[in-house]
Amino acid sequence: TLAEVADELDLGSLVYLGWGERKAGGHRRESILADALEALVGAVLVEGGVEAMSELVHRLWAPRMAALVPETATKDPKTRLQEHLQAQGLTLPEYSLVETSGADHAQQFTIECVVAGQEAARGEGSSKRRAEQEAAQQMLRRLGADND
Repeated sequence: TLAEVADELDLGSLVYLGWGERKAGGHRRESILADALEALVGAVLVEGGVEAMSELVHRLWAPRMAALVPETATKDPKTRLQEHLQAQGLTLPEYSLVETSGADHAQQFTIECVVAGQEAARGEGSSKRRAEQEAAQQMLRRLGADND
């Protein structure tokens, strides 16, 4: 979420990076974006105080907080998919690594999620966990259960 908010603010374009890191796309890397947003919030706290920082955080996160559905807000897509399948009496999904690409310091993973009787769903991410979560979310959409 930190990286998403930072991306929406276009913080990546403001971060000073070394030539190699910038060329490797570091200004789009989730970990760098998240760190940049944390630094921004910390700077506002130091320079403007708790009230200014609280106002900033509220303004940046209020739309996300309003959009949360309480029952599912704390459940990630893999958990929701597993619970949906169990409720239907179906077998659990299987995840497999399809591809790893990119340089060692900026790898992208492609994971496939297989559910019996369904076409496989794929997810990509900067970690295997994120790719699995994306694949599970795609499968939930395919099953029409993405709001479970």
